[in-house]
Amino acid sequence: MQHMPATAVHEGARVRERVVSDFTALSRTVEAAGLLRRRHAYYWTRFVVLTLLLAGLVAALVIGGPSWWQLVTAALLALVLGQVMFLGHDAAHRQIFDSGRWNDWASLVIANLYAGMSYGWWQHKHSRHHAKPNQIGADPDIGTGALVFHTEDLKEPRSGLVGWFTQRQGWLFFPLLLLEGMNLHISGVKTIFGRGPVKRRPVEIAFVTARIGGYLALVFWVLPVGMAFAFLGVQLGLFGLYMGAVFAPNHKGMPLVPRDARIDFLRRQVLMSRNVRGGRLTDLFMGGLNYQIEHHLFPSMPRPHLRRVQPTVREFCAERGIPYTETSLLESYGIVIRHLNAVGLAARDPFQCPLTEQYRSAR
Repeated sequence: MQHMPATAVHEGARVRERVVSDFTALSRTVEAAGLLRRRHAYYWTRFVVLTLLLAGLVAALVIGGPSWWQLVTAALLALVLGQVMFLGHDAAHRQIFDSGRWNDWASLVIANLYAGMSYGWWQHKHSRHHAKPNQIGADPDIGTGALVFHTEDLKEPRSGLVGWFTQRQGWLFFPLLLLEGMNLHISGVKTIFGRGPVKRRPVEIAFVTARIGGYLALVFWVLPVGMAFAFLGVQLGLFGLYMGAVFAPNHKGMPLVPRDARIDFLRRQVLMSRNVRGGRLTDLFMGGLNYQIEHHLFPSMPRPHLRRVQPTVREFCAERGIPYTETSLLESYGIVIRHLNAVGLAARDPFQCPLTEQYRSAR
């Protein structure tokens, strides 16, 4: 049996020590700057403002009564619920409170009771994504389903109507997001009523049932049936489009990691993530997720600190020759569309040369 030379072993140990010390050095700098401290006033203010906005929209629905102007209320509700989910995302990442229990309950109230989605389902899925972003077989966000994000899992070429759809999936991606709001609710309900493990299942069931049941009862009580369905279609459609438009630019079209690849934490999170340039309006629209690199490096960092830590992270990466990707929002959408179309075309022959696929996906 052949053994690795001692010099190679020592060199490998030195490399591992260096990459580990890289992130340790960055973490110490960030902590010394106070950027990991909680921002209770910021989050309580957002919670109160969003609660008042939701209450105002409910009042507008009830007072406005049967009117097609209620579709404007539905559109505004979709935007506010998107902001609610960003707040729930922050709580799930332990950004709001020091106590894990307080963050859990905040997530349950915000996600389940306010938005009608399962915190347990989202946490399980999202935690796997954060652990290994864009790694084939590990990141659920690139799993093959209606859309194909890579061809490795395809057992046979996609042909016929499915093949036609897949080859054009980039152009169809954003229209399909109109169904994502419904999909998020259904996935959560299937999880909490399923047989898999769910922490605090009774609480999740109670909150989601009260939220969805109460919401549907209110809409159908105030509006005629046809108008009620239109209201729900606009609200759910725009909510799904909003969520997808924010989450898609973060990793789609970035390098894919082979199943068996080992990458240190710093490079794994930086190389597979994309930031979106913009000002305060972009920060608000994307809930801070436009600083995706910083968020992946420091997932428990309070949202308002992400803008402040960005120059430090960018400079740190530049000093070590680590590519730091940042584009405009429109540029990121173009990258996503081209990437999905390229993979869709490759799905006609999933057994093509991996280098060709990689080249097409990177264009």
